[in-house]
Amino acid sequence: MTDTPAYVPPKVWTWDSENGGVFAKTNRPIAGPTHEATLQVGTHPFQLYSLATPNGVKVTILLEELLALGHSGAEYDAWHIDIGKGDQFGSGFVAVNPNSKIPALMDHSTTPPTRLFESGAMLLYLAEKFGAFLPADPAGRAECLCWLFWQMGSAPFVGGGFGHFYAYAPVKIEYAINRYAMETKRQLDVLDRLLATRTHIAGEDYTIADMAIWPWYGNMVLGRSYNAGAFLDVGSYAHLLRWAQMIDARPAVRRGIMVNRSWGDPAGQLRERHDASDFEAAADDQQGKTG
Repeated sequence: MTDTPAYVPPKVWTWDSENGGVFAKTNRPIAGPTHEATLQVGTHPFQLYSLATPNGVKVTILLEELLALGHSGAEYDAWHIDIGKGDQFGSGFVAVNPNSKIPALMDHSTTPPTRLFESGAMLLYLAEKFGAFLPADPAGRAECLCWLFWQMGSAPFVGGGFGHFYAYAPVKIEYAINRYAMETKRQLDVLDRLLATRTHIAGEDYTIADMAIWPWYGNMVLGRSYNAGAFLDVGSYAHLLRWAQMIDARPAVRRGIMVNRSWGDPAGQLRERHDASDFEAAADDQQGKTG
């Protein structure tokens, strides 16, 4: 391994704000707000402040699935948070999520309003509130929650580790890429072996476990994450690919992945969402630009 010079850690680490590549300005070693900024509030019970990263997409998929089931109480406004510009460090956002990470959610159907941070907590809260996508029987519920928390503990290794060192780090480090690629492939194999025995992640029914895992691992085997499909040989995970394609075909999932998206194919972007008709308006607008 000769791609980087030897590094000797200092006795006391100090922050180099210019080090870190494309995401250098999205994180810092201290918490709290950097500026005053009031969050916008729309008319619906749920106010979501997010971005269409895998963690943000989990929540919009569930909200769209709940609305598709007829749960009108799940109506929501989705406000775009630009983490590249530091929106997550605004005082209003930090008041909802002291960890300064998307997504952040406010439930205004309660008095006082309920704040929610951490995407897994949001999925569990919404599933329990509406009695949907979470098994009622104790054994099924336990299985679903095991996989939900598996994702919460595993995906940071994929996104913060493999994704960062493979795709975003300013210096390619062979050891780091090999270490995280190995663990990422192990996790893909865990899922592939599981899905050889069942239709969905927690069993035969579609649950919040699927919604949590698909934006990370489903998109990866579909070739949409970090341009790493060939590198990780994702085509070899046949059972995982079958599941990923099945979830990808759901209309609510297709809507959910558009919300708060501001990059890529313009036809797949909906920067803010305030009504179901916004999806049609976005499609009409794109057709007008290309027609």
